[in-house]
Amino acid sequence: MPHCVIEYSKNLQKIVEPSNLISAVHQAAIGSDLFDTNDIRTRAMVFEDFQIRADKHHFIHVTLRIMTGRTNAQKTQLSQKVLAALKTFNFSSIILSVEIRDIDQPTYAKETL
Repeated sequence: MPHCVIEYSKNLQKIVEPSNLISAVHQAAIGSDLFDTNDIRTRAMVFEDFQIRADKHHFIHVTLRIMTGRTNAQKTQLSQKVLAALKTFNFSSIILSVEIRDIDQPTYAKETL
């Protein structure tokens, strides 16, 4: 774990390759030292239709779904690492946000085939 899901506005594709966003978030998760490198899953979803503040034109929202058991300090450190990685792109007119969510272990199912 974690599952890192990057949601971003389509108009950002003119500025940055989605694969670069995926790499930055993935490396930030690795750099947190909270997870086994082989367990990190990172993907991106583009949104064509959205509405945000009138003075901003782009957005990136990253959700990291992690197994329970991490402290609030660890979660804060993780979200700050991911946010710092996004800020290295030197975007302008953008809203960046990062959210950490605990996965409910009793209801989580996984099978590797």
